[in-house]
Amino acid sequence: MSRRRRIYEGKAKILFEGPEPGTLVQYFKDDATAFNHKKTGTITGKGVLNNRISEYLMVKLGEIGVPTHFVRRLNMREQLVREVEIIPIEVAVRNVAAGSLAKRFNLTEGMQLPRSIVEYYYKADELDDPLVSEEHITAFGWATPQDLDDMLALALRINDFLTGLFLGVNLKLVDFKVEFGRLYEENGDMRVVLADEISPDSCRLWDIETNKKLDKDRFRHDLGGVEEAYQEVARRLGILPEGGPTDLKGPEMVQ
Repeated sequence: MSRRRRIYEGKAKILFEGPEPGTLVQYFKDDATAFNHKKTGTITGKGVLNNRISEYLMVKLGEIGVPTHFVRRLNMREQLVREVEIIPIEVAVRNVAAGSLAKRFNLTEGMQLPRSIVEYYYKADELDDPLVSEEHITAFGWATPQDLDDMLALALRINDFLTGLFLGVNLKLVDFKVEFGRLYEENGDMRVVLADEISPDSCRLWDIETNKKLDKDRFRHDLGGVEEAYQEVARRLGILPEGGPTDLKGPEMVQ
């Protein structure tokens, strides 16, 4: 069993010191939260499935030239990633009215939006991750105008690619949120890259024919069948581990 120094623990993942400088080990937990940590619980096998799904999508995005922090999957619950300076902004791309957007503007859930809408949220649990504008982001120094340009271009490119990929397995990409980080190269150059994860935790995915929700909304709204929904997404992508989401014990943590 490996012994690693814990760097950071979030709602769904733990980051450990990596095996070489400039790397981290990202460990996926089964913990689930909703409504900015107001609702908590456990989704059995979620960490295993999200690790596999995020690996698959990160690799696919890398193949079309989207820069990411992902290096490789290490085991059932862990992946090796490059260490980046996280930009404290969640970028949400919305294709269909759902969630807070539908509530905010009294839209019918499931309504196709006239075009994809990009929103920015400041990552601060104590403030409930408020919706912010580009003016807030640049004025308070959370990101530079160039960072924002890069984040927007990458988010739209990710949306185009994932919309088509999920459509191919009869899933509708309703919306998703992504995070970005600054990756500093050895030569001193910096570039903005996709970080964190892409999974049913961070995407709304509906069945094309029935609009059945196959994402964390099943946990948020007590719809039941949460584990089965995550497994169904993995199954459609062709990556469900043989025998289902078998588990591995996590690494031993040292302070």
